[in-house]
Amino acid sequence: MSAATSEETPNPRSSKVHILVFPYPAQGHMLPLLDLTHKLSLRGLSITILVTPKNLPTLAPLLSAHPSIHTLILPFPSHPKLPPGVENVRDIGNAGNLPIISALGMLYDPLLRWFQSHPSPPVAILSDFFLGWTLSLAQQLRIPRIAFFSSGSFLTSVLDYCWRIVRTVPSLSIVHFPDLPRSPSFKQDHLPSVFRLYRESNPETEFLKDGMLANTSSWGCIFNSFEDLEGEYLDHLRTVMGHPRVFGVGPLSLRGINDGTDRDNPNPDSDTHTLTWLDGCPDGSVLYVCFGSQRLLNKRQMEALASGLQKSGTRFVWVVKAGTIEQVADGYGIVPDGFEKGVAGRGLIIKGWAAQVKILSHKAVGGFLSHCGWNSVLEAIAGGAMILGWPMEADQHVNARLLVEDMGVAVRVCEGVDSVPDPTELGRVIAESMSGDSTEKERARVLRDKAFKAVGDGGSSSRDFDRLVEALNQL
Repeated sequence: MSAATSEETPNPRSSKVHILVFPYPAQGHMLPLLDLTHKLSLRGLSITILVTPKNLPTLAPLLSAHPSIHTLILPFPSHPKLPPGVENVRDIGNAGNLPIISALGMLYDPLLRWFQSHPSPPVAILSDFFLGWTLSLAQQLRIPRIAFFSSGSFLTSVLDYCWRIVRTVPSLSIVHFPDLPRSPSFKQDHLPSVFRLYRESNPETEFLKDGMLANTSSWGCIFNSFEDLEGEYLDHLRTVMGHPRVFGVGPLSLRGINDGTDRDNPNPDSDTHTLTWLDGCPDGSVLYVCFGSQRLLNKRQMEALASGLQKSGTRFVWVVKAGTIEQVADGYGIVPDGFEKGVAGRGLIIKGWAAQVKILSHKAVGGFLSHCGWNSVLEAIAGGAMILGWPMEADQHVNARLLVEDMGVAVRVCEGVDSVPDPTELGRVIAESMSGDSTEKERARVLRDKAFKAVGDGGSSSRDFDRLVEALNQL
């Protein structure tokens, strides 16, 4: 495998510390790590980013802002479970994570060769937590590997415990975590999806397990989170790892390459109508409804949600993801006939892409009906919106537990991939949560202020970022 690199290699005599950044090809993973890379570049580090060809366009805003950042472009290794041309999770959905993780593991040898032939190779590898195998490579090269988590430290604490007792967990209907702060417990099917993929002696899931366990054995861990949200779990991981190199530097989007504005907007003018409509609504009166880029609701879920929104009497903006021809034929993502007409003036339906960050930051938006994916959680916090949680898979049940039980900034309205909420009950919870100033709404506003304070001068995330840069400069 040949490697294509950007025009020039870093000057061998440069005194700058050179690090390799290796993102995992899923939007929710890549964008926060690129925000962190932007911040590191501003602090004078020399950076090379490893990507495969089809993921290069995602780097465009970063590379145009920082011409000094280099790219290492390696061909995406083929895998029997991946259609040709698939290089990002968005092209295949969550089911593609395991084969993509396995395929990227095949970059070990080409990457080793690149390091060995480089006149001034990186002195550290900063890679996504789905790429734990890079610890072995770093050890072979005798350099530190730093794990980057686009998710929270509570999730990582749960996952680390699960992987350590991996053979015991599948037999338990309820899994208890006595060593974690607040001693939480989860139903078996609410554990993170990436863990539930594990099958003993299956080579791909054994590779996954080893990579996940490698994260807390790495030189350090960086989290897109902050002290006031997850301080006790960041501290827990410092205890687990036996050193202080656990850094909470989020929310990264607030100080990122786009400074909290939306990325990947296919049509920048498309959001004007929505924002104008919101301008005409009272402060805090609108519920934003969106389930992320991966999840489509089935026909019964769409009908129940539409009915619940109608019964609530609440103003809302509902983002409906576009499905494939087959999904549409099966009723996935189809808004019930007559619904739009019935809620005209009170509700707005957006089909396809929406300016989520701008919408959540609008003063008219007071709540967010969400699947509780981590990036959506942080965007809700930054917008000061309370969350009405409908966790389905991945990290979402763990995140919902943090928001509802620990932080009190959310209420659960439903849970599970195939669950169908009762429309009357859903309508009641929406109306109650959105009316006036609920406790959750007030706490959400306080948490927003704490998030901005964390990334401001002298805030906890700024201090942790300074610690990180100082530690990297000493390598």
